[in-house]
Amino acid sequence: MSKGKSFSLQVPRTIPSPGRIISANGKSWIEIAERRIPLGGPLPEVKGDERLIRYTSSLCPDCLRLLPAIIVERDNKLYIRKICPDHGLIEELYFSDYSMYSRLMKWEETGKGLGGAGAYTSIGAPCPYSCGLCTMHENHTALANLVVTNRCDLSCFYCFFYAERAGYVYEPSIEEIRFMARQLKRQSNGLNIHTCVQVTGGEPTVREDLIDVIKALVEEGVDYIQLNTNGITIARKFVDNPNDGVSYVRALRKAGVSVVYMSFDGVTPKVNWKNHYEAPFAIEAFRRGGLPNVVLVPTVLRTINDHQLGDIIRFAGKHIDTVRGVNFQPVSLTGRVSKAYRERYRITIADVAARVEEQTNGEIPKDAWYPVPVVAKFVKFIDAITGKYYDTLSNHPMCGAATYVFIDNIDTYGVPRRFIPITEFFDVEGFIEYLDEARIGIESKRLGKRIALVKLLLNLRKYLDTAKMPKNINMYKIIFNVFIRGNYDAIKEFHYKSLFLGSMHFMDRYNYDVTRVRRCNIHYLMPDGRIIPFCVFNVLENLYRDYVQKKYKKYDLRLSEIKGFNPGEKYKRKNYINKILSNPIYWNAYRGIIYFKDREEQEVMINESGEEVLLKVTRTSTMTTDS
Repeated sequence: MSKGKSFSLQVPRTIPSPGRIISANGKSWIEIAERRIPLGGPLPEVKGDERLIRYTSSLCPDCLRLLPAIIVERDNKLYIRKICPDHGLIEELYFSDYSMYSRLMKWEETGKGLGGAGAYTSIGAPCPYSCGLCTMHENHTALANLVVTNRCDLSCFYCFFYAERAGYVYEPSIEEIRFMARQLKRQSNGLNIHTCVQVTGGEPTVREDLIDVIKALVEEGVDYIQLNTNGITIARKFVDNPNDGVSYVRALRKAGVSVVYMSFDGVTPKVNWKNHYEAPFAIEAFRRGGLPNVVLVPTVLRTINDHQLGDIIRFAGKHIDTVRGVNFQPVSLTGRVSKAYRERYRITIADVAARVEEQTNGEIPKDAWYPVPVVAKFVKFIDAITGKYYDTLSNHPMCGAATYVFIDNIDTYGVPRRFIPITEFFDVEGFIEYLDEARIGIESKRLGKRIALVKLLLNLRKYLDTAKMPKNINMYKIIFNVFIRGNYDAIKEFHYKSLFLGSMHFMDRYNYDVTRVRRCNIHYLMPDGRIIPFCVFNVLENLYRDYVQKKYKKYDLRLSEIKGFNPGEKYKRKNYINKILSNPIYWNAYRGIIYFKDREEQEVMINESGEEVLLKVTRTSTMTTDS
């Protein structure tokens, strides 16, 4: 093993750019991370049957050359096209529904820069080779990912990174973690920007000192802490001894974790091989441990699990006392992959929304989804009223979309009978348009703040259809408390009574759009003091993530260790499956979703083809079926 390099907590306020442009003999290139990256290429042409949507910059998937690119519409779909002088024409699906694209782009909102931080790095090269964050970046950090380890107890084929693949273990010390938190806190200087950190990996729970990590973040002034986990460690503790699992969750909550992001790719064992069996026990541990703020995070791949999105939502609704939302993530196709492979698995936010509409019988339509910058419209109105500067989620509309739904009724299994989207009883567009007009009036001194609030109160009911409003929610009271009284606890009430549905589409080298990168507000903290946009950190991994983490690695994994040593203590389901299948927690979690009782009270499963199959639970760690 080789020891990691010693770490200095002293860095200049503005760190030199990692990249710089070099020109010689009539050619230009970028030097970064001990590599030379070519620069530039020809502008692609728009074909006769296409419509030009806009110009942007992109990357060559092979050499990372910065290229001019165009986004065009063809047959109601959007494509991004670029030409590398060395590797030829590259065209990729950008968004699968032009009509939805046009509607989402309507709500585009500008950012406010890096908050109170100032530039973290100087500019030595064009975006994305000066990260980060430099003065070209348009948004402060809304969510900072903190990689506390690259070890993991699983080895998923689509994962961005883990120790065996990297060849070393990266696991920053508590001192390094404190330093990264302080760097993030710079953005709050003199402003009301909250610092929200997602503790991620690898799998964070393989760190034995995870509780100490979370306590350190709280001590450094981090406002909100999310835990990104596959739930395996928590489920394993609970299955072995429920008290141990619950105690661990309570310790996480007491230390400072407020939200859990848990992987959950589907409802059947075949689709969700990752944690289908373990998820019910993790959810139960969160329920009993007093941490009822779980967001399920499915990685969505076309032809693999896109047929189960509706059932995932129903599963979340069944457990709404603990599960507060579902955040679908269309897969980012990392590495060099063939066009056929990309066409098989590629899925966009528009496809997710379409699948959800189809699989909920039209109850949650595509038109119910709005882009993340809609939140910025609300926040900027509050900024104008209060004279303060709050968190502004003004990332690019193509980065994410979301909606909220309410449960109308449940069946005997506790599964929602019907979902009511917020758009069914609340005129979202009309309300936002009023807030935008009022905010502009306040900022231009044409409208007084009190008059704006009075008008909001008088006009509020015209945006609400009380006859269609769910019985468990009073939107008038919530909006009144937020905008008139300034009581933001009302937002918590809204979240606890609704189910959040989101979709965040992170980019890869094929659909890369530099315009989106500059608007990114989901970032990664780095031990060298920099903060890197998500789609730079994980897409240009050789220039940023892997290059820096290798410098701060804890130790190397020799080839013999990679083959024979599991640095994440790999989970062995065979050691737990009998306990899982003999526990009613497992069966009850999925009953009404995939498991049902027939007239003879025998367990029946709905298989991938929608057929009823009689189940037999054997003693040999598997389930068998009788057709």
